[in-house]
Amino acid sequence: MTTTYDVPAEKLIMVGAEKLRENKEIAPPAWAGWVKTGVHKELPPVDKDWWYVRCAAVLRQVYIDGPIGVSRLRSKYGGKERNGTMPPTFSKGSGSIVRNVLQQLEKAGYVRAVKGGRTVTPDGRRVLDNAAYEIRQQMPELKLY
Repeated sequence: MTTTYDVPAEKLIMVGAEKLRENKEIAPPAWAGWVKTGVHKELPPVDKDWWYVRCAAVLRQVYIDGPIGVSRLRSKYGGKERNGTMPPTFSKGSGSIVRNVLQQLEKAGYVRAVKGGRTVTPDGRRVLDNAAYEIRQQMPELKLY
């Protein structure tokens, strides 16, 4: 059986984003068009469907590392902040985006809150594993270990 661990992450996230777009519970908020994804960014995302990509990426992270909370997810989506003449430092990503994504995934039934953060439900596991199976069918050269 093909699982999330067996396929490349970038392909899984893109196919997962397409599957999440079909769910009516997951939709970008009104402010998603002009918000930055972190303090370290200068501009908002260029991709119009970035919200669904972030939802799929967060769902994958919860699948792999769960139970996981907002603070650890903020660290995963952070980056290097350029400080002019001072050395660059690490900055966490936006907590509001991560919270809203997790709330939408929880409302859709893909994650649930447990002690220590959020973990993936069987429905969320099914969505990602089905996406991984589709990718595996398109890429027969992938070897399963």
